[in-house]
Amino acid sequence: MNDTLILRGLQIVLVIGIAIMLFVYYRQIKKAGLKLRQGGIKAFIIGFITDFGDTIGVGSFATTTAAFKVTNFLDDDRKLPGTMNAVHAVPTMFEALFFLTAVKIDWPTFIVMTVASVLGAVIGPRLTAGWDAQKIRGVLAWMLVIAALVMLYNIFFLPIPAMGKNALVGWQLWLGFAFNFLLGILMTLGLGNYTPELIFFSLMGMNPLVAYPVMMMNSAVVMTTAATGFIKTKRIQWRGLGMIVLGGIAGVVVAATLVKNINLSVLRYGIVILSLWTAYSLWKESRQVLSMEKSIENN
Repeated sequence: MNDTLILRGLQIVLVIGIAIMLFVYYRQIKKAGLKLRQGGIKAFIIGFITDFGDTIGVGSFATTTAAFKVTNFLDDDRKLPGTMNAVHAVPTMFEALFFLTAVKIDWPTFIVMTVASVLGAVIGPRLTAGWDAQKIRGVLAWMLVIAALVMLYNIFFLPIPAMGKNALVGWQLWLGFAFNFLLGILMTLGLGNYTPELIFFSLMGMNPLVAYPVMMMNSAVVMTTAATGFIKTKRIQWRGLGMIVLGGIAGVVVAATLVKNINLSVLRYGIVILSLWTAYSLWKESRQVLSMEKSIENN
């Protein structure tokens, strides 16, 4: 009964959050003198592809940035962070709704890790003010490579039934709190939480699908909070936003159906590939920024 009440409560909160954000977006789009269907099929496709990828664990920020660049979607690059948070906040809440019922959730694990992530995101901006984001990306890249190698060991030497747990207990729960607290901080630097979450749950001997409701809820809370702040500071491009959100919701519905029915063995291999790809992306990005900084210093 208590589990049912918690689930229904979270679902109600998410539905209310979706309704509020859609209403805010509607008012802002109308206030800007724009039409909801502005952006057309191009905006819809951007939303569908990026949030489809987000739902299967790839993340959305890197793909959205690339899509915006290729299509010259933004009229001002300074609006990129705000626009990305705004277009993905509602689809991410849909993701959380889907995955709350996709697997059996241990509520203490879910609540502890979600609260830890939110706390990290709240104090993150103060703590990370002097941190070197590029060096952190480089370190995380190597950590993901090591984690991927450990995952490969588990795949070949540990049977799939060992991945069947759905709860963190004892020291694992404390470790989960610390891990997600750190992830919440790193999210304020623009680093994604999906791949690290999938790796962490897998290495704890749990079904990786359990990570989905946790990481989706974390992202939904952080993105919604961030989007609200960007709306107040007028750093969001409203042209085309409605169609991106609509495409994003469609992408979530399609992808969530696939992920919920995926074979666990396939998912484990997918996590390894995703980890290596994310590590490469982080390493490449850190090297590009450092190279650019050196070029500026030499000139």
